[in-house]
Amino acid sequence: MLKVKESSKKQHIISGLDLGTIEKNIINKDLGIIDIFGSLVQYNPSGRGKETLPHIVYQGKIIYVLGYGDKARWKKALGSQNGCIYIDEINIADMDFVREASMRCDYLLATLNPDDPSLPVYSEYINHSRPLPEYEKDAPDELNQMLNEEPKHGWVHWFFSFEHNAGLSEEKKERIIMNVPKGTKLYKNKIQGLRGRSTGLIFNLRKENIITPKQARPYHPQDNPKGFKYVLFSCGVDTSYSRTSDDTFAFIFSGITACRKKIILAEKVYNNRDLAVPLSPSDVPPKLIEFLDRCKSDWGFARNVFIDSADQATILECQKYKRANGSMYMFQPAWKKTPIIDRINLESGWLAHEESLIVDTCKECIRERNLYSWKEDKDEPEDCNDHTINADQYSWLPFKDRIGNTKEVK
Repeated sequence: MLKVKESSKKQHIISGLDLGTIEKNIINKDLGIIDIFGSLVQYNPSGRGKETLPHIVYQGKIIYVLGYGDKARWKKALGSQNGCIYIDEINIADMDFVREASMRCDYLLATLNPDDPSLPVYSEYINHSRPLPEYEKDAPDELNQMLNEEPKHGWVHWFFSFEHNAGLSEEKKERIIMNVPKGTKLYKNKIQGLRGRSTGLIFNLRKENIITPKQARPYHPQDNPKGFKYVLFSCGVDTSYSRTSDDTFAFIFSGITACRKKIILAEKVYNNRDLAVPLSPSDVPPKLIEFLDRCKSDWGFARNVFIDSADQATILECQKYKRANGSMYMFQPAWKKTPIIDRINLESGWLAHEESLIVDTCKECIRERNLYSWKEDKDEPEDCNDHTINADQYSWLPFKDRIGNTKEVK
């Protein structure tokens, strides 16, 4: 409201799920707009005069009140440039509305509840924001780690917990917390303020599992005496040629150290849906070799390349490319005898003991581990958000006895 007062533009917007929700949660509630601003505002729920849309009159400005579920109405309201826009619960908002509204305003304020981290609103908007330094510790580390897209100047992320709610008494806060069962999605979202899906996450990825490229550098007596000594490098490849899904091609380059840690050092991800000319099996070998050569220069030589054994076409193309052009790399079918549940068990143990690490530039690997979940109706993983995970598994499965202190699974 203060930004509206300062704005030079006449038209502004408050939006939410629907008109009733906005009235209940923003306009008429205790400590809402009418309660705080009193006679300074006039709310016209049915419009007034030439303004047929519901709106608030404030300091000579018009603030349209509209639900983002009604496309015909918000299209009409977004027909011109607006000064300030407030979007309530942007995590459930129509993404077409969010995109159009954000490009047509001088100032955007949005609230949200933690939700499924795979929603596009996070990657397109929320994760580009950053907390102010003095308030960075207000949010859980897990949440701050998800703000991992390229930062945009002036985009600020604020985190509010129950402790910041001046409208609740201490007794009321305690009663709310006590009434929500621990371990549920509701507890994680509403009480802890963490993003999460309706099904349980498979991996517990902590900040201790994520390191910088500098921290992962190989041991060198002069340049990096505290670095790792690598005993083996390997690459795993998972493929998907679909143009209609989120499934990806994933190249994952990993290193195993003398101290028995597995470190994901580099990734390369493609999606045919996003490419003007989709990749075919014959396109993979040169791209894969380019990736391996770059990793060899940055980290070390990985002679073994393990490709999903279900994708015989890509394996044959890589082997044909090697016969025709020569290559020092060995293209082999992935060794997949270890069941998926046992692979998850191994990696969960390594993560818990900080024996599985990821370089922070491998954003897709981190993103998938923050999404990879169990099915709701079966004790098995969902068949999604797993392409970098599968590719990484192919890279370490033949060498799992060299990682951590976990007993080898036969």
